[in-house]
Amino acid sequence: MKIRVYYEDTDVGGVVYHSNYINFCERARSQLFFDAGRSPILEGGHFVAKHIEADYIKSAKFADILDVKTTLVEMKHASFTLLQQVFRNEEKIFEMTINLVHLNFEGKMTKIPSSEKIFLTTLK
Repeated sequence: MKIRVYYEDTDVGGVVYHSNYINFCERARSQLFFDAGRSPILEGGHFVAKHIEADYIKSAKFADILDVKTTLVEMKHASFTLLQQVFRNEEKIFEMTINLVHLNFEGKMTKIPSSEKIFLTTLK
């Protein structure tokens, strides 16, 4: 997913504020669902972040065009792990792994519906 860096994404020096890389990855994850005609909020529950590991390699700056790439790393019964990488002109500048779990609306971890598992496995 292509993302332009706006002034609101940066600090006073025009460098992307560190937490915005996670926001860019969140937008890209949501967009994967939207592009497939789905919603990240399911009938029986939703996905929440359980664990994130992030590596800030280089800084993005105001007006840069970034490309967020998402790959499925591991699928389990009630959770999955993604690798998300942010590139600027084919150069990787940020990378994170995120583990997401499926919760029902009462907040209990539950099995990912099979239709969603099939969709998520397309991210390999």
